Amino acid sequence: MADARKYVAVDLGAESGRVMVGEVSERGIALTEMHRFPNLQISVPTKGPTPRLHWDILRLWHEIKIGIARVAAEHDVAGVGVDTWGVDFALLDAHGELLGNPVCYRDSRTDGMVDALFARLPKETLYGVTGIQTMALNTLFQLAALAWGKSPQLAAAKHILFLPDLLTFWLCGRMGTEYTIASTSQMLDARTRRWSPAVFDVLGVDASLFPPIDMPGETGSLRGTLLASVSEKLAAANVPVIAVGSHDTASAVAAVPAEGSGDWLYLSSGTWSLLGAETDQPVLSEAAARYNVTNEGGVGGKIRLLKNIAGLWLLQECKREWARAGNDLDYPEITRLAGAAEGHTALLDLDDPAFATPGGMPAKIAAQCRRTAQRVPETPGQFARVILESLAVSYRRVIAMLEEITGKKFRRLHIVGGGSRNDLLNQMAADATGLDLLAGPVEATALGNVLTQAIAVGQIASLAAGRALVARMGGVKRFTPRDVSQWTQFAARATART
Repeated sequence: MADARKYVAVDLGAESGRVMVGEVSERGIALTEMHRFPNLQISVPTKGPTPRLHWDILRLWHEIKIGIARVAAEHDVAGVGVDTWGVDFALLDAHGELLGNPVCYRDSRTDGMVDALFARLPKETLYGVTGIQTMALNTLFQLAALAWGKSPQLAAAKHILFLPDLLTFWLCGRMGTEYTIASTSQMLDARTRRWSPAVFDVLGVDASLFPPIDMPGETGSLRGTLLASVSEKLAAANVPVIAVGSHDTASAVAAVPAEGSGDWLYLSSGTWSLLGAETDQPVLSEAAARYNVTNEGGVGGKIRLLKNIAGLWLLQECKREWARAGNDLDYPEITRLAGAAEGHTALLDLDDPAFATPGGMPAKIAAQCRRTAQRVPETPGQFARVILESLAVSYRRVIAMLEEITGKKFRRLHIVGGGSRNDLLNQMAADATGLDLLAGPVEATALGNVLTQAIAVGQIASLAAGRALVARMGGVKRFTPRDVSQWTQFAARATART
C-alpha cells in the first residue's frame, strides 16, 4: 500500500449530514469529523390540498462548503466523495441550474402512482426487469407523478441528477449518474445495469435526461477536480472528485468487515433498516418477487439483495413528538427506559403505510395496537420497547425470506451504522434471529465512502482488501443468541394476532 493518504467523505443522512476526513494507511482508516449539521424536511404550502415536502438542498450545499473549507485549513487530501440516501433527484435546466428544491421521498405526490403504473406495466414484468422492491417512494413513482401530472418543471428539465450526483456536479462541474444510486430508482435493468427502455417508454420520459452511468471506484468514477469556487486551496491541488457508492447503504455495505462470502448477512441500521446478502448477480426468481426483495447495486460490481424495513424512523418520530410535548429525551435515556419496560407485549406491522409519513407516530402506533387487540403502550419506554422488539422480529422474518430465496444458511449478521450502537436492539436481534451478531463499525458509510475513493486512485487494491483493512481496525462488538425459543413463541403468537 502507498503512503498514508487522506480523503474527504461527504455523508448525508435523512436526519443529519457530516463532512469527514479519512486517513487510509496500513493500520486502517482513521476518521475525523470536521463538520456536522442537521438535515430537515421542509413543508411548503401549495395550491393543492396538501403541502409539498422538500429537502433544503441549498442549505446542505452551504454546510458542505463550510466542511470542506475546514478540511482545507488543516489537511492535504487525495479525493472527495459524496453519499446520500436513495431515490430522490433534482431537475435542472439547459444551463445546469436547479428548477426547484428537490422533493422528499416521503411527500404525498406519489399517492396512487403504484396502482396507476401497474395498470400500464404489470408488477411481475417490472420486477423481472428491475428486481427492485416496490415502494411508492421510489424514483419511478416520483417521476410518474411528474410525467403524468404534466409537471411544467419536468417539461422544462434538460437534466435529472440524483442528489449525490447533483452535489458532485456542484463540486467539480461535470455531470454523471453513479450506478448504486441509480439502482434505487426501480428504472434500471438489473441484468444489463443500464436504464430499461421498457420502463422509460411507460413513463414517457426520455432516459437521456440522466447522464451516463458510471461504476463506483472504477476509472469512470473520477468525475473531475474540485472547483476553485468550492475551495481555492484544495482546487489548486487538483483534488479528484470521485463517484463512490453514492447510495449511503452501498457505502456502508462496502465497509462491512466480513471475510469470504456466502454465510454472512449485513444490516445497515439507521432511519431505515436495510437487511440483506451480497451476491454477484441479481436474483429475479418468483420467490424474490413474491417477497418483494430488492436487487440494488453495490461497490465492486456486487448486488445488494435486501429488504427495506422501516428502521429507527419510528423511534426518531416518537422522540420528536415527545420533545414537542416537553419531554426531550435523548436516545441513551430512551434505550434505558425500553430496557426497563416489560417485553413481548405487542408486535407492530412495520409495513403499515401510516408509519411512512411524519407526525403523530405514538398515536399511530397506539392505533395499530388497538386495532390488532394488543396492549397499547403508554410511556416512552413502552413505546420504544415495542418498536425495538418489532424490528428484531422483522429481522427474523426477512432472514427466513433470504434463506429461502438464496438456498443458503446464514450464520453471522453484521450490523453497521448508527443503530449498531444500540446494545439493547443488538441483543434482541441476536435472540430473535438465532445468529451470531457483530455490531460495528458505527461509521460504516463514511468508511465505505473513503475506501472506495482509495480503490479508485489505486491506493487499495480491491473491495476485499478494503474490508480487510476495516476488520484490522477492530472495535466490533459480538452478541451471542440467548432465549431464542421465547422469541420464536412471541413471533408466532404476535403474528397470529396481527
